[in-house]
Amino acid sequence: MAKTFHLTVARIGENVFDGEVTMLTVPGTEGMFTVLSNHEPLVSELKDGAVRFEASDGKHYHVPVQKGGIAEISQNQATILL
Repeated sequence: MAKTFHLTVARIGENVFDGEVTMLTVPGTEGMFTVLSNHEPLVSELKDGAVRFEASDGKHYHVPVQKGGIAEISQNQATILL
């Protein structure tokens, strides 16, 4: 069983996702990067593209990023603000 971490994806006035995931791929301004459980702390601006992740139940998600945003990863949690 894959290790998990907590992910919150939110837009102003909308909680897009809040739960456990096994993998997260993010379109950072310096390039795409993938986050797994216990990733080093990181803050990155987002560019247009898509946030992709796999929930702990195996379901895959694809959330468009159209006007930038920010990603913060720390203490086995990730927060994506769009």
